[in-house]
Amino acid sequence: MNKPTHLLTTAAAALIREPSSSKSSKKARYDSPEGKLRGKLDTCSKNRDLAEALRLYDFARANGIPMSQHHYNVLLYLCSSCNGNGNVSEKLDKDLVKLSLERGFEIFKQMGIDKVAPNEATFTSLARLALAKEDPEMAFDLVKKMKGCGVMPKLRSYGPALFGFCSKGMADKAYEVDAHMSECGVLAEESELVALLKVSVEAKRDDRVYEMMHRLRAVVRQVAEETARVVEDWFMSERAVKVGGVNWDVEKVREGVVKGGGGWHGQGWLRSGNWRVTRTHMDEKGVCQSCGEKLVCIDIDPKEAENFATSLTSLACQREVKGDFLRFQEWLQQHGPFDAVVDGANVGLVNQHDFNFFQLNSVVRQLQRMSPSKRLPLVVLHKSRVTGGPARSDKNKKLLESWNKSGALYATPRGSNDDWYWLFAAVSCNCLLVTNDEMRDHLFQLLGTNFFPRWKEKHQVRLATSNGRPELRMPPPYSIVIQESEQGSWHVPTVIGDDLETPRQWICATRARDASSRCL
Repeated sequence: MNKPTHLLTTAAAALIREPSSSKSSKKARYDSPEGKLRGKLDTCSKNRDLAEALRLYDFARANGIPMSQHHYNVLLYLCSSCNGNGNVSEKLDKDLVKLSLERGFEIFKQMGIDKVAPNEATFTSLARLALAKEDPEMAFDLVKKMKGCGVMPKLRSYGPALFGFCSKGMADKAYEVDAHMSECGVLAEESELVALLKVSVEAKRDDRVYEMMHRLRAVVRQVAEETARVVEDWFMSERAVKVGGVNWDVEKVREGVVKGGGGWHGQGWLRSGNWRVTRTHMDEKGVCQSCGEKLVCIDIDPKEAENFATSLTSLACQREVKGDFLRFQEWLQQHGPFDAVVDGANVGLVNQHDFNFFQLNSVVRQLQRMSPSKRLPLVVLHKSRVTGGPARSDKNKKLLESWNKSGALYATPRGSNDDWYWLFAAVSCNCLLVTNDEMRDHLFQLLGTNFFPRWKEKHQVRLATSNGRPELRMPPPYSIVIQESEQGSWHVPTVIGDDLETPRQWICATRARDASSRCL
């Protein structure tokens, strides 16, 4: 049966009023006791004011103000992150820490009484409280319970248990946490791996030290200074002198190198005796200035490059006008491939106050001379650079027209981010990319931390100036990553250095090649 007209009219009126009603409802929630409590607790969180947060909590409990998951999580976060501050006495710091522990567990218990479901943030805060209590076992139990509550742990959830066991020298328990992380698909990063490396060194677990060195190699391209010191401490330890054998199967080592793509073999510690540990540099060819070994260039799997180009397209289409980017891909298929791509805006401004077409053209000509086919590189410039400013001069107009006629210029549309265009072109053409952009901002972080740094290392050409003339600094002919040689030496790149003027600092750990060492 059809609904009466007046009911339809009423329903329509209700829909028309909904935005206003929704706004009123939102204001009512904000002005409610629980809404005001939330706002005040958020302020306490921002200011790290635990004392005021606890006062608000006690007031809410005394006055029957309902509390949500968010209320409880803010309180638990403040309790778990309470470290005192430099303006209060040490005694007050200890009192504050003691108070935060007592009240934190009390608040969590009340959360259960109120039947408020915990989430990952709840468990992580509680695990941090357990660590403050110097009870990593409790922290680990909490992580294990997360699954039973339908909550998947994150890397931060494991930190209290892992770091707690490592600081206590409980290596086997730390390995147990590490195994649980792996089972849950949580990957350890540098801080977790260096903690595991350190506890392995202290526990004299040679096999585990070797394992952690290789996991660092796979996850971290250049190690932080703290990690570098732990690595050096291992190689200079008495235990490190004893590891390794005088006999090894050279064929297995070579097979391991080939199978791994170069730069490591994974067959265990080779040779015996004292390690010579130094901080050094590599020359332009990748030869270690300390031991004389040459580092290798580790291959990139073509399938990885193809997958990377696909994910890059997907991200670009989400953030650019899809039609614009798809037109660029069609243009690239028609005019490519290129031997090099130039980030025109970056190159034209290196060490310049104003955009310099002479500098850009100088780079283009250098790349053309280097090209096996003597072809011009692709210059990517934003449309505003092609039509305005210095581009209006007759000389620069002719230059741009010649590039355009040769199919070597692409002007990205207004409102676009040209980074997506020159990066996609370089990846899809598998060619050199000329830019001094270090590609570290948010856009490039979206691309992940595994393949992209390896690709950049092999393809990025940087620009320097000498006597006012631009010079191209080609990619290094070796991979900047932890390397284990066929002779048993280790080279570990650090974060110190790595610009056009300062060479990167490496740790070199090698043993003397004497007659007592034999290959099978």
